[in-house]
Amino acid sequence: MEVHVVTPEREVWVGEARMVVARGVLGELGILEGHVPLLVRLTIGPLRILRDGEEVFSVVDGGFLHVSSSEGVTRVDVLAPSAALASEIDVERERRRIAELEARLVDKDDVEAQTELAKALARVNLRA
Repeated sequence: MEVHVVTPEREVWVGEARMVVARGVLGELGILEGHVPLLVRLTIGPLRILRDGEEVFSVVDGGFLHVSSSEGVTRVDVLAPSAALASEIDVERERRRIAELEARLVDKDDVEAQTELAKALARVNLRA
């Protein structure tokens, strides 16, 4: 099946895959060739793309996963506000960001900081 992982700024990854595993707001799901059409809202979290003999690891900051099937061809589009491949993640920078955000959250309830913390943690956990 054909897979496209895109953000408003760029194509993060495009290629053929056997399976895509993503985390939707209602839980994790796997998409295989021939899957029924589907639209799922994604959470901040990992995205795995399984190819013949390799896995591509990515992290998305929410967005949507759209599956379409036509004439025996399945296409998966992951549309995210931000996404990164595991190889693009600077773990040390993300750890510093986590420390800053945790300090910011000590004395107050800051929704924006909580969201940014979830994003940074997802990136570090992807590389762990």
